Amino acid sequence: MHPLHKKEVLVIGLGDRGRAACELLVHRGARVTGVDVADTPALRKSGDHLRELGVIVTLGATALPDEAFDLAVLSPAVPRKDSLVQQALEKRIHLISELELGYQESKCLSLTVAGTNGKSTTAALIHHILAASHRKTVLAGDRHRPLCALVDQTKDLDCLVLQVNAFQLEQTEFFRPLVAVLTNLAPDHLDRYSTPAEYVAAHAGLFRNQQAFDWAVIQSEALARVRAAGIPIPAKLITFSATDSSAELHIDRGLIISRLPGWSGPLLDMDHCRLRGPHNAENIMAALAVGHVLRIPLEQMVESVKSFTAGPHRFETVAEIGGVQFINDSKATNLDALTKALQAVRPGPGGGANIWLIAGGRDKGLDYHDVGPLVSTKVKHVFLVGESREKLRAAWSLFTPCTVTDSLIEAVHEAARNAVSGDVVLLSPACSSFDQFRNYQNRGETFCEAVKSISGGALAGNPNMDGKS
Repeated sequence: MHPLHKKEVLVIGLGDRGRAACELLVHRGARVTGVDVADTPALRKSGDHLRELGVIVTLGATALPDEAFDLAVLSPAVPRKDSLVQQALEKRIHLISELELGYQESKCLSLTVAGTNGKSTTAALIHHILAASHRKTVLAGDRHRPLCALVDQTKDLDCLVLQVNAFQLEQTEFFRPLVAVLTNLAPDHLDRYSTPAEYVAAHAGLFRNQQAFDWAVIQSEALARVRAAGIPIPAKLITFSATDSSAELHIDRGLIISRLPGWSGPLLDMDHCRLRGPHNAENIMAALAVGHVLRIPLEQMVESVKSFTAGPHRFETVAEIGGVQFINDSKATNLDALTKALQAVRPGPGGGANIWLIAGGRDKGLDYHDVGPLVSTKVKHVFLVGESREKLRAAWSLFTPCTVTDSLIEAVHEAARNAVSGDVVLLSPACSSFDQFRNYQNRGETFCEAVKSISGGALAGNPNMDGKS
């Protein structure tokens, strides 16, 4: 662990997590310098706040200050190939992540959820189960409050539930969760990682410091990829899968089944849950496994799972207008998430294609051709938006008709004009949102507002749109 009092500490990246790291370091008595290559209105406002705390702030930085630093803390949004990070490495400054800093200063055990998709739902479900069983806990990490902002609360908690991504697991050192959950691993963030194998290897920090009495709860298919990458897992292992019947938790005719010693048999009927689909069955399996490790009674967990609903922008039905369903799946920022969405959509009459898909955004370096065969069987037409629209049209136009549009709102209206009863207008972008929107939430809200305008009669030209929702 790193003593911080009177140490010279550099923070690289001053977004939410970098700002939280600066605040924690100041409160621990460190002398803090913060740098960021960007210089935006939001960063200027953040910089003014940090300067009031005594932090030396440089925005639009092209080089590190000349001072000798004892430690550097890296915000997860900043990749290792960034010029400032490379300069820090060249100067042999000891480098840790914001997650590592928060972990070192925390005073309670952590339950950590990582993976390509499903981690936010799984982490929220675990938190929901723990709260219902009167455990003192807080949900933190990726998409939630930064861990560094919650450190002072941890002395009063039974445990933390952390949702983390691969970026946050880089530059970890002592990070060690009591229970590490890996929901799945599919190609993602290939704009940051050179190969899928490098992306898998980035998750090594989840397990690196676990001991034989800790727990690793891992999807079977993800476990195979972890082992192929040579990542050791020293903890006790529980596997789960919606497709692998040999997993210790699996699904059979809608029932979640356990074969764990002392906890075998059916655990839950998916028909009794608000969460639907095989991907959500896996999220539930993982959460049940964590609860079992913590000795929460099954009956208690089942009641919590039944009442749980996923957060917004995760395959949520926004409206049904004239028999056409509108689904907001803005959180689907990669091909695996798109695949799950296409498979979860209600079938069309006679089982034919019935989806009007809206996709596109900022490219993450993925091979979009891979999903083409599924698109050909499920999708009537694709409306493409954002920076990646031409790349997606090149990948999918052989499989289904594609139209390039200038905005998400235009895409929604064009899809609605053409849809007939039994069809589904699906926003499932398979790309990040940062080309046109602040985040995936902002993108999803824009979709919902467009749908509301339709239900208000904006598309009177389509006789199938009767304005009822």
